[in-house]
Amino acid sequence: MTKLIVLGVGLAIIGFILWWFFGKHQVTSTAAAVTNDRQSVDIEVSGGYSPENVVLKQGVPAVLNFTRKDASTCLDRVVFSDFGINQELPKNQAKAIEIDTSKPGEYEWACGMDMFHGKLIIK
Repeated sequence: MTKLIVLGVGLAIIGFILWWFFGKHQVTSTAAAVTNDRQSVDIEVSGGYSPENVVLKQGVPAVLNFTRKDASTCLDRVVFSDFGINQELPKNQAKAIEIDTSKPGEYEWACGMDMFHGKLIIK
């Protein structure tokens, strides 16, 4: 009987891990509003990024304002490898990161440990 309980718990844990890393989760998206020839988006960092997808207008200077609420060291940095950006995110403070919007495309960002991701779409 003990072996069946251990097997059941083990399978439940494996199922949870598969769902967590590979399951389809609801993704929040937003498009930046252009004001005074600039665009900005506020992103909350708490167990991930919200919104996860950000749409920017090409050729308009852009700033992403990250505010980290999560105490996890995994989320204490944000990395935009395509832009050569690797910035520390202080807890409970907004960190403004300027984005080059000269080239259209889809670009990903991630936490310092590459576990949590977001997508930047420039069009």
